[in-house]
Amino acid sequence: MKVYRRMDIGTAKPPSQVRERIKYHLIDVVEPSEAFSVGRFLDLACDAIEQVERRKKRIIAVGGTALYIKALLYGLFEGPGSDTQIRAELQAEAEAEGLEQLYQQLMEIDPVTTECVGRRDRKRIIRALEIYKLTGKPISSLQQQFDAEQPLHNWTIIGLRREKSVENSRINQRVKKMIAAGLVDEVKELLAEEKPLSQQARCAIGYAETIDCLNGKISLEDAAELIKKNTRRFAKNQRTWFKTFRNVNWLDIEADESAEKILSHTKTLLNNIK
Repeated sequence: MKVYRRMDIGTAKPPSQVRERIKYHLIDVVEPSEAFSVGRFLDLACDAIEQVERRKKRIIAVGGTALYIKALLYGLFEGPGSDTQIRAELQAEAEAEGLEQLYQQLMEIDPVTTECVGRRDRKRIIRALEIYKLTGKPISSLQQQFDAEQPLHNWTIIGLRREKSVENSRINQRVKKMIAAGLVDEVKELLAEEKPLSQQARCAIGYAETIDCLNGKISLEDAAELIKKNTRRFAKNQRTWFKTFRNVNWLDIEADESAEKILSHTKTLLNNIK
């Protein structure tokens, strides 16, 4: 979600003073009214990689969204072709009975995929069900075949890992900071823009709940609790995704470990690999 301009607080973008010192790519590249896909991410990422390589600089790809990182490392899993009739039927079913009904269907036929797909992720829920109807196989089984391929890049993969209780505490603190930093005002300004937010931007964790709050559906206190809950669920899904990654060098981080200490551990790890 850092690709979206003016969606700053809820996406925890690096502070402006940091971005003045260090060149970042793929931040603030699209308007909140636009859709964004993994395919577009890969196109932009490949362009950025070429730019960095031309300057003979080292490339550091950083992120927490496992789907995008996996696509960068292993390529994009396209799956079988599409069927407009099946997709239209699923879209109609979602409108008539609600997206939750489709999510429950997906959970029955492919519980592995529901570990990685959020309940609000309309596009991926419908696509997974479409593939099942087309092939008779869950998308997770097809992805496992795809996962057997070699990585596209000879990169060192480093993962930071914390105890679940520590991670949950950090999530709760982060949500408090987002609210205090002005998340509600940021969402108000986005909603007031001439072009409406894309469905993708509206569903972003932190923004979806705040929009419900501003529409009078829930209180700010309830919205904050929902953001915490949905972020914890998202983190659980990401941990599931990361288990499918190969050759990850995991660093187990202590609760009170500073960024400087983590960096020191990372440098030691890289030197040992060399």
